[in-house]
Amino acid sequence: MRIARVAAGMTQAQVAGDDVSAAYLSRIEDGQRRPEAGLLERMANRMGVTLEDLLLDVPRDKVHELRLAVDHARLSLISGDPAAALAAVGLVLDDPATERIDFVQRAARQVRAGALEASGDLDGAILILEDLTSAPTPDAGWLRSLVALCRCYRDSGDHTRAISIAERSATLIDELGLSGLSEAVELTVTVAGAYELQGDTGQAMRMCARTLEAAEQHASAVDKATAYWTASRAEAERGGTQAALELADKALALFALGDDNRNLATLRAQVANLQLLADPADPAAALATLADAEPELSWSGASATEVALVHLTRGKAHFALGAHDAARECVEKATAAAPDDASVLRASISVLRGRIAFADGDRDGARALFRDGVTALTAAGSDRRAAQLWFELAELLTEVGDTEGAVQAFRSAGASTGLRVPSRTSAAVPQR
Repeated sequence: MRIARVAAGMTQAQVAGDDVSAAYLSRIEDGQRRPEAGLLERMANRMGVTLEDLLLDVPRDKVHELRLAVDHARLSLISGDPAAALAAVGLVLDDPATERIDFVQRAARQVRAGALEASGDLDGAILILEDLTSAPTPDAGWLRSLVALCRCYRDSGDHTRAISIAERSATLIDELGLSGLSEAVELTVTVAGAYELQGDTGQAMRMCARTLEAAEQHASAVDKATAYWTASRAEAERGGTQAALELADKALALFALGDDNRNLATLRAQVANLQLLADPADPAAALATLADAEPELSWSGASATEVALVHLTRGKAHFALGAHDAARECVEKATAAAPDDASVLRASISVLRGRIAFADGDRDGARALFRDGVTALTAAGSDRRAAQLWFELAELLTEVGDTEGAVQAFRSAGASTGLRVPSRTSAAVPQR
């Protein structure tokens, strides 16, 4: 009982509910009372485990050993070593005893999913997370898996899937009494980010506004910071760079008060990108903003996509300052970190590579790299980032004399924004 309660992150009063007192539950955990089956099952349900889980014939020392091994694997992940995390959690999942301890198995699979995401294997992470979220439980662990699943779909470019998962879960989250948790707020903001990438900035802003209201009610600095962050991204998509910077600065100030290094570093990358988009651009300020981002990411178990974006943004800043060797070094790091299925990210890296080559006088090399960008972007879905990058590639291909490639890129840009080339019949001028 005690192991299951601690694993669920619950107090004795929460597990006891209205059935018994916390003191009585304490005596059960100390082995001084033997609860009847009905009471035990109700308490098991509150902890998100089954009655069978509590009655398994697994020695307490073995359970403790497995839980400690999962904790070590999670620590490796948080420390920025997903390979070590995968190796450690693999030993736990291969242990026959783990199959008989549901909460240990779930925790181990959550770590494995996080390590796969951090390694850039979004498809592998999604397969595990789909299974972990298929049976909802009234605990923060289920919500965390749901957030990770939506984030993986969003980062892989499947924004529609990310949105539909969260929308289907909204009512269930309320019914389970989880709507006030920080994880529920994070899920809302993750989905707002998917709406923003899909081009529906209005819905993204509305979701952020509702999140800010909820955060004010719960006095949560992290929740407010997360909402400001996504509102900043949506404002940037609208073209309001200055307003986006102001919102991002508010988010930075709030995140800096806590210990969420992962979100803090990723937000720094966004602020730096906005500083590069400002008129006039300020690449020196962008580099200063990014100064702490890389170590923060290495301490937080960030995803491969987040790490690659920080390197790419730093590379853009160095390139803007004319430091091509430094930009090239950042591009190499971004390439090594970027997941294979992050099409828009990989296309963006190819574009920066091509810009560096073109600036160094290598027109043919630049053309080949821009074509690589076209190849990578062809696998991307239709969203605002893809459309913007298509337009950028079209302009760059025109500069290097690749007219055919430029026309293809312009057509793809239109398709990404929902436009289609009209047929000859529909394009004809109607006759009087």
